[in-house]
Amino acid sequence: MLDPHDRRLAEAWDVLKAQHEGTDALVPESNRLAFADPEFLLRRETRGIRFQLEMLKPDLAQQAQGVEHTVVVFGSARFRSAEAAAHQLTLAQAEGSPDALSRAHTLVRNAHFYEQARELGKVITQHTLAQSQAQKMFICTGGGPGIMEAANRGAHEAGGISVGLNIALPHEQSPNPYITPGLSFKFHYFALRKMHFMMRAKALVAFPGGFGTLDELFETLTLIQCKKAKPVPVVLFGTDYWKRLFNPQVLVEEGAIAAEDLDLFQYVDSVDDAWQVIRSFYQF
Repeated sequence: MLDPHDRRLAEAWDVLKAQHEGTDALVPESNRLAFADPEFLLRRETRGIRFQLEMLKPDLAQQAQGVEHTVVVFGSARFRSAEAAAHQLTLAQAEGSPDALSRAHTLVRNAHFYEQARELGKVITQHTLAQSQAQKMFICTGGGPGIMEAANRGAHEAGGISVGLNIALPHEQSPNPYITPGLSFKFHYFALRKMHFMMRAKALVAFPGGFGTLDELFETLTLIQCKKAKPVPVVLFGTDYWKRLFNPQVLVEEGAIAAEDLDLFQYVDSVDDAWQVIRSFYQF
């Protein structure tokens, strides 16, 4: 582990600060430590180094806190808690805009998914707190708002730790406040972020969501189907939503997947059922 009191590190840090004080611009400078030179590290030719850094930083930090197995929770960043959705409806009613009212009613209708993700995070964390280190499973999310926040919140309320793998976006997705300090990471590359989701995943629970949720879900199913990742339970939470959105039977009928590929995932509608799918898979 890195010793923050190592004199060599302190000296290197002093050099770095001295070279950057008073300037925010990325100005090329040959007489600068290579590892402390953002202009150099952001070149196209050094992309491979950035890949390595995004792989190593979260990996080492999770190892240090004993996070070896996770339950990954995906879902919409736009869903809100029951309380927040009710407040938004009150504001929309006062405003009187039909569009605002429609959006607010949708938030209220979907708020139960937030509350269920929150409860799932709590249930899994409460179980983990009573286990030996080798049996612990920690909540891991994309680190943002909505369903991600809900699962991290449940873990926090249960008194445990949880992981957030955030992504730098043009509109700036801030990490939610319930991620454990020291386990909140930000990625530039979606590919490295998704690799980290799978590296420690013992289960995946996908709540209703948009393109990002679908991307993560189908990549996971593809990796398992092609045996590039170990089999893990994949739980689609919200049967009505998923069956309206996705009809995998068509893929079987058209010969695009095998019938047994339908066994790679299961539909559930309650926290108890989701947790039971995971428990049954690992027989505990």
